[in-house]
Amino acid sequence: MGKQFERIKEILGKDLDRNHKNVTKYLAYLKKAVKNPCILTGIEDFSWEEPYVLGGWDQDEYKELKKHNPSFTDQFELVEFLPVKSGEDDITAKIKRLSDQKIFEIGLSWLECTDFKNENYQFIHDYAVWHTNC
Repeated sequence: MGKQFERIKEILGKDLDRNHKNVTKYLAYLKKAVKNPCILTGIEDFSWEEPYVLGGWDQDEYKELKKHNPSFTDQFELVEFLPVKSGEDDITAKIKRLSDQKIFEIGLSWLECTDFKNENYQFIHDYAVWHTNC
């Protein structure tokens, strides 16, 4: 196990399974660790964007939809982490798009910090790796 999973084990303990209990633990940790400002972007295209990015759907329609929906190409400021809903296995981030100040809620596992040198980068990246791999 690499250093990354050692850091994750320090947060969660021996049980690294992705479940409601561990997401709630991770949320408590991130609320203490992540400092504002925290600027985020998408790790990869969001699920609504996939047909436009990969499938060759109408690009004019895509541009119009991006005005009203968050895009993985946007930059966002973290507003807050929301409480984990019953049965959920992802932390929901409330984010504000920098270009127009629109507010969205999206799973944190879809996001990463824009600045690799910012201390928040490791916290958010470790969470996404855990969420994807456990």
